[in-house]
Amino acid sequence: MPANQAVSINAELDYALVRCDLGAGEELLVLANDMVEGIMARYGCSDFQTLGSVKGELLDKQALRHPFVEREVPIILGDHVTTDAGTGAVHTAPDHGVDDFNVGRANGIGTLNLVDENGIYTTGAGEFAGQHVYKVDEAIIAKLDEAGALVRRETITHSYAHCWRTKTPLIYRATPQWFISMSEKGLLEDSLAAAAGVKWIPEWGKARIELMLKGSPDWCVSRQRTWGVPITLFVNKETQELHPDTPRLIEEVALKIEKKGIEAWFELDAADLLGAEDAALYEKVTDTLDVWFDSGVSHFSVVDQRSELQYPADLYLEGSDQHRGWFQSSLKTAVAMNGTAPYKQVLTHGFYVDADGRKMSKSLGNTVAPQKIFKDQGADILRLWVAATDYRGEMTVSDEIFKRVGDSYRRIRNTARFMLSNLNGFEPATDSVDPADMIGLDYWIVRQCQLLEEEVVDHYDKYNFHNIYQRVHNFCVNELGGFYLDVIKDRQYTCKSDGLARRSTQTAMHHVVEMLSRMIAPILSFTADEIWCAIPGDRPLSVFLSDFGDGLERLPESSTHSDAFWRKLIDVKNAVNKELEVQRAAKVVNANLSAEVDLYCEPDLAATLQSLGRELRFVLINSRATVHALDAAPAEAASTELDGLKLKISASGEEKCERCWHHTADVGAEPAYPTICKRCVDNISGDGEVRHFA
Repeated sequence: MPANQAVSINAELDYALVRCDLGAGEELLVLANDMVEGIMARYGCSDFQTLGSVKGELLDKQALRHPFVEREVPIILGDHVTTDAGTGAVHTAPDHGVDDFNVGRANGIGTLNLVDENGIYTTGAGEFAGQHVYKVDEAIIAKLDEAGALVRRETITHSYAHCWRTKTPLIYRATPQWFISMSEKGLLEDSLAAAAGVKWIPEWGKARIELMLKGSPDWCVSRQRTWGVPITLFVNKETQELHPDTPRLIEEVALKIEKKGIEAWFELDAADLLGAEDAALYEKVTDTLDVWFDSGVSHFSVVDQRSELQYPADLYLEGSDQHRGWFQSSLKTAVAMNGTAPYKQVLTHGFYVDADGRKMSKSLGNTVAPQKIFKDQGADILRLWVAATDYRGEMTVSDEIFKRVGDSYRRIRNTARFMLSNLNGFEPATDSVDPADMIGLDYWIVRQCQLLEEEVVDHYDKYNFHNIYQRVHNFCVNELGGFYLDVIKDRQYTCKSDGLARRSTQTAMHHVVEMLSRMIAPILSFTADEIWCAIPGDRPLSVFLSDFGDGLERLPESSTHSDAFWRKLIDVKNAVNKELEVQRAAKVVNANLSAEVDLYCEPDLAATLQSLGRELRFVLINSRATVHALDAAPAEAASTELDGLKLKISASGEEKCERCWHHTADVGAEPAYPTICKRCVDNISGDGEVRHFA
């Protein structure tokens, strides 16, 4: 109330002149017409009369008398006035509220500065001088009552701005500040134009930075703190004008700070620089710079000052709150200094929350310390969680989530471990098989991994880390673990150790594990380097000294067995596996290799499967696989999820080879090897079996 300089009303509302008796005799009140009955009920007055009404706009600039200060205050018009509460006429103090300040400025009403930086009324507040604004309410209420201006007193509870750190209520206080004009030299337009040329990730970052720029017509760069970078200016004590020799004085102060540190300014006596005569007229500015100005000029103080860095920066990375802060201050200062944005790209991430979606904070006690994750599960688990999460929104953290991430990590690690264990005794320089001579399945898996690597590189370029996690993990689960590594076990463990069939699959695994190590290196850094060091052959000391695409050139699609051919085989194998599970549960068969499979297919699928000849059983991992026409399917054949395919699975009646575990009619055909099949005999003592496809 001591700072009141106007009463705001709404130009569009109707205002009534009400005659009533509130206990001190008959009086007249001006109230919003729609609120009269509610106000009278609140005041406990049942005997009142509306004498007339008028549009608010007709009351503009009518003079009122302040209730206890010798001051006339005007009625002014403001769109912020509503009929939600109060009387439709709003106390207006431009020093203490955004709406009040804006409506005051629109009506040529300035500020009084009656409250100092400690929340204490100054001498300008008269009898309330020296009192804190939080403790003066009773004194002001008593003053209103004494002046006969208090109609009613009651306590209300309402929402009010609080400091996020200390949880204490804030004081709205208008004070003189230092501003950088965004309009005078076209800085706003230039900043918007520069922002348009930046790649914003996610794309909504562009709209957000533009909104922030347009919402800040001038940039307030001063703060009233006892720490920070000082605003090294001298201003006239009376007029607040800058000293006429300001550029020279700033340079002299900078030289002192360079020698003695920031305290050189705070310890400086004005007379030391200005001389006694000027010191009597000018005073040091005690404000400090907005901290966003400090970080905002890092494009100059860091990038420009280091020869190994180049302006503009490739990427600025921070949280979504920095469109209001660092991203914006960096853009403004760079445009002002260089005419360009300081960055080519800006990537924004969200913040992490607990399992209930609550923001993590020490006060809530729901934080998860990275050190605990390091200790319990390793740093790479934390890295994988970050990569697996869509950083564009809030990221949820919980023990259950880290458990799932840990399972995914072990799948990737164990896949690499399996391949490495099967490279024992493999020397790439002498044992590698040329792609043209590789077994069909090996050629296909190397090509698939190359395609995956190209996709992963593209995702890295676009910062789509969660897509990298999904694709690499799914490749380990499906193409590798669910198909390729399952199929090649027979060849790896039973074929001639140095024969083409085994060396081909070792060559494929060698290429794949190399590519896998490179693909995961930016995310699972420690694991990737461990894998890299265990891969046989000469190579750079670390995976981080290699490049994507090193080694084998991109393989073209096979002219005989296309990528689609092998995808179809995966579908068939999955269908067979499902039916095998059913027959195992029914005790028809004990294991895959004790089973024989009859496949009843439509013509195109039959041709696909028959092209593998006797090697179809190695793909399906059973002892016999026979292809028939679909119309020959017996009644007991089981339908599958694949159109044009029915299956009949039965237990093999043949002997089991104790070496390869296949059931075949030729077990014991060689008298010298009575317990193993002819194929195994050839792999042990002959030239080794020939494989073409699987």
